[in-house]
Amino acid sequence: MTVQGWALIALFVAILGLAAKPVGLWLFALYEGRRTPLHAVLGPVERGFYRLSGVDPAKEQGWRAYALHMLLFQLATALLTYLLLRAQGLLPLNQRGLPGIGPDGAMNVAISFVTNTNWQWYTGEAKLSNLSQMLALAIHNFLSAATGIAIAFALFRGFARRECATVGNFWADMTRVTLYLLLPVCVVYALYLVWAGVPQTFAASIDAHTLEGARQTIALGPVASQEAIKLLGTNGGGFFNANSAHPFENPTAMTNLVQMLSIFLIGVGLTYTFGKAVGDTRQGWAILAAMTILFLAGVAVAYGMEAHSTPLMHRLGLAGGNMEGKEVRFGIVGSALFAVVTTAASCGAVNAMHDSFTALGGLIPLFNMELGEVVIGGVGAGIYGFLLFAILAVFVAGLMVGRTPEYVGKKIEAREVKLAVLAIAVLPLMILGGSAIAAVAQAGLAGPLNKGPHGFSEILYAFSSATANNGSAFAGLSAGTPFYNALLGIAMWIGRFFIIVPVLAIAGSLAAKKHTPAGAGSFPTTGALWVGLLVGIILIVGGLTFLPGLALGPVADHLTAAAGQLF
Repeated sequence: MTVQGWALIALFVAILGLAAKPVGLWLFALYEGRRTPLHAVLGPVERGFYRLSGVDPAKEQGWRAYALHMLLFQLATALLTYLLLRAQGLLPLNQRGLPGIGPDGAMNVAISFVTNTNWQWYTGEAKLSNLSQMLALAIHNFLSAATGIAIAFALFRGFARRECATVGNFWADMTRVTLYLLLPVCVVYALYLVWAGVPQTFAASIDAHTLEGARQTIALGPVASQEAIKLLGTNGGGFFNANSAHPFENPTAMTNLVQMLSIFLIGVGLTYTFGKAVGDTRQGWAILAAMTILFLAGVAVAYGMEAHSTPLMHRLGLAGGNMEGKEVRFGIVGSALFAVVTTAASCGAVNAMHDSFTALGGLIPLFNMELGEVVIGGVGAGIYGFLLFAILAVFVAGLMVGRTPEYVGKKIEAREVKLAVLAIAVLPLMILGGSAIAAVAQAGLAGPLNKGPHGFSEILYAFSSATANNGSAFAGLSAGTPFYNALLGIAMWIGRFFIIVPVLAIAGSLAAKKHTPAGAGSFPTTGALWVGLLVGIILIVGGLTFLPGLALGPVADHLTAAAGQLF
């Protein structure tokens, strides 16, 4: 570890801390449906959409209607993506004549991008045409991100409203987030990436001559536009197979820093938005403090272990840390920090191969996902997932003080606790259940490149990534088979929507309640004690997935190797 490395981490955290309030205020304006400076230009577009679609943005929905409209929209767009991928060979902007994707592969990709997972079993530049990259995938990067933020807005309204039967309008929330946040930021972001060296062209490839005199065909395409929303929307699906390790996606150390910041930007802002929505910004800062503690703990371990390297490398006289699977232009700190950011935020973009990390270095990305990716988390998904843990935390606090638990002026009763537990339980059930099936089925055992404990780690990582809607992989797993495409597709769908629906039910239940002022016996939810309780609850519940997963096999791979790494 170096002073420069820690300076980069400190700079990263400082920039995000400074950005939380301005980003949160912009999001709060969209949450309330207020006018922004962009309305002068984009307002007519928004109104035109409402007229064409027959949507009345002033007509709000109860949580059931909100959930139904959201689910129908996801199903319709997933079907459209499936058909586009199947028909790829017949569609334009396919200069290389690539055939359509097979049924199981197209189904997996459609579910992957609808759920904001962006799991990629394929090589993007070799399997997908420019039209598929733009129309089938990049559009979902906007829509899935907007869906997550819309669900967060609905839950915020549940906490903020009093004796109300509605939680907002799904179509209005989606439209405003896409039109006034995601699109304008991504236009500017994509222009920056083009300036930095990222391609943006309809050309499929270019021929180059190497120094040895050989002829090489280099894939190109509309990369910058997809790269911008891939990161800002915490999607993660790369245009190229190497993702953000590819020089055409992430050319320099500066673009690497900007990409990491953009992954966390909206998630950090939403914590402040929540505080504004409930009328107490200290609530948002407390949530951000708990997230930051968990994040920095992960960074310290991952960076420390990658910089320390392994005993075998030390015996061979190889100093300087573990550079296997990393790009020289990013170095150890830029790779370790990116790995923690992308798995804490359910992004899944990678600038290094996690399969090549040291034992404990590779354990942190896995642990981040199994916590439910609430350490900043995906856009919208991180904050509403974190609030599920907050509900559990106030329930535990209520038991300690002998009172009905309260949080931001709402009594947390049996219905909310049961729904929170139901949503949180989805993660361990799907991760452990899917991993167990794959570990005993012949088709599942054919997937890992490595055998033994590390091979199981590849399986466990895949189901953790799919269920948590992350999308990164332990590289060694050959997942493009009907078995894995089907099973991981189910995990992605359940991991997304079996959490969203209970969240909306909680929003509806809370919105109907009266406001309960804090009393002398109320547990304070803004101080250090509350932040510590939140961190503890998240770690304990995350262990429900993490420890059984280790017991199933990777204990020899991770803990034994980690002990050797440390001692």
